[in-house]
Amino acid sequence: MDLAHLELLRELRDRGTITAVAEAGFRSPSAVSQQLRSAEKAFGVRLTEPEGRRLRLTPAGLLLADGASQIATDLARLQSRLDSLRGDPVGSVDVCGLPSATEVLIPPLLTAIADSGIEVALTDADIAEADYAQQAADFDVVIAHSMNQRPFADAGLSIVPVVAEPLDVAVPSSHRLARHEHLTAADLAGEAWIGVPAGFPFDTVRIAIENRAGAALQVVQRVRDNRVVEALVAQGLGCALLPRFTTRQRVGLTTIPLTGVGATRQIVAIARPDRLERGAVRAVVDHLVTIGSQLR
Repeated sequence: MDLAHLELLRELRDRGTITAVAEAGFRSPSAVSQQLRSAEKAFGVRLTEPEGRRLRLTPAGLLLADGASQIATDLARLQSRLDSLRGDPVGSVDVCGLPSATEVLIPPLLTAIADSGIEVALTDADIAEADYAQQAADFDVVIAHSMNQRPFADAGLSIVPVVAEPLDVAVPSSHRLARHEHLTAADLAGEAWIGVPAGFPFDTVRIAIENRAGAALQVVQRVRDNRVVEALVAQGLGCALLPRFTTRQRVGLTTIPLTGVGATRQIVAIARPDRLERGAVRAVVDHLVTIGSQLR
């Protein structure tokens, strides 16, 4: 079996389209298509089939793509063992993460590895929950968040829990609810709400609040940046959900725990299994877990 053919099938499985595979490998789509035809000839089976205007892997193609992941993981594990004989892990680790988690995780990480042979190259990405898994094709480690881990579990990725972070309700300090020690869904019924775009994890909590209260929230804005949310709430323009560990204490803003509704996001490090076998990548993830365990 040609490892290049196997890796091609894995890339097509993970990236979804020939165009995406071509762009990632700095090739033309026609060159990728030609390599696919070569793979089919070598394996003697049909590896792709039409699905609308795209191609999808056949059962044989999926079998080989999954096998490619396993082979890559075994090779990476062997390389890691060999590297460990030479000393401590070294190398560059590409990390992609959501801003509200990297803010509290990456500065102490960089301090922890300052005297090691590991370098971290950071990219921040505030994207929909389901899109973080796709980033694992291009980055060694992806720091993602979810109200559950299902979007990542189905992607064939290694998932390492980093920290469970409560989401608190942010209200204007002059608001009638600002002196409550805890809030329920019923307390929030009918309130003006600063939300997030549909598909982002916090929006599932809004829906749960509405379902529990039996009444809709009045969504007046939908924005990604928590700093903007903080400013809007502090200005008295609505209530919102904000993560406990990174919300700044602003004049005019009060945060209150929410009860009766699941409002804890899971911050996780996700990676392709073979990349997680690399010593430097594993060391970075281990540091993230340690840092996460110290957050309160």
